[in-house]
Amino acid sequence: MGDVVNLNRFRKSRDRAERTKEADANRVRFGRTKAEKDRDRLEADRRARTLDGQKLDDPA
Repeated sequence: MGDVVNLNRFRKSRDRAERTKEADANRVRFGRTKAEKDRDRLEADRRARTLDGQKLDDPA
């Protein structure tokens, strides 16, 4: 026969692993310094300006 498994313990460990994985993802997503956020914001603004500058005028 197989080993006896406590389902509550298994469920809790599975949920704990899932929460840990989600926390790691949130750390990467939200755990940035102000300088990194400012740099990304400036880069996005630069890209938008470049794109707007390359648009052709409307012929109508």
